[in-house]
Amino acid sequence: MTWKRTVSVVSVFAFILAANGMSWADAAAGKKVFKAKKCGGSCHYTKGPAREKTIADQKKKKGPELWYAGSKFQKEWMAKWLQDPKPIRPLAFNSLTKKNPGNHPKLSGGDAANVTDYLMTLTSKDVKAGVIKPKKNPKGKLIFMKKMPCSGCHQYPFKKKISGGMTGPSLVGAGKRLNPDWIYAYMVNPKVFKPVKIMPVFKGLLKDKDMKNVSAFVASFK
Repeated sequence: MTWKRTVSVVSVFAFILAANGMSWADAAAGKKVFKAKKCGGSCHYTKGPAREKTIADQKKKKGPELWYAGSKFQKEWMAKWLQDPKPIRPLAFNSLTKKNPGNHPKLSGGDAANVTDYLMTLTSKDVKAGVIKPKKNPKGKLIFMKKMPCSGCHQYPFKKKISGGMTGPSLVGAGKRLNPDWIYAYMVNPKVFKPVKIMPVFKGLLKDKDMKNVSAFVASFK
């Protein structure tokens, strides 16, 4: 390939990235942006394992932990969300009454791409890949909507409307936001990720295949 053709190919690729609001991503640069924007500290901690042990520890946090972000979130969703962050929780973090103000800072396209690459490096060994595939299975739906109190706390799409409670993170769009394997890992062993929480521990209440059914069902939410 001649140098002219190489330059041409690179230029076309750069144009495609720019047209889609993307840019060359760099995890190391993303880590610097994350630090410079003061995203860490009391807002989001990035070194595992989970450090909170008491309710007081939980209340000190201003935002969710991100030390397993690369296992929890989908990369494409993360890059878009950082540029235009919409509230995921109807209520403010650590509140059961106050509405989420929706004031999460926005990042530019380049910073969002770099920070996304950095966050994707933060993973948990407790999330095994390739276990769950999204599926609207009747058993998962029955457990989610009837047998377990999931819908009492989480918003979800139902018959072209949004149903469910508001105390937990919304699951609308979970299919694009969450890694299906993380949903299952969280149901199996939630205290690895959130030692202090109000969500029930399903292990012992549900069979393993039913936790997989629920995970697949939640991962199908649009």
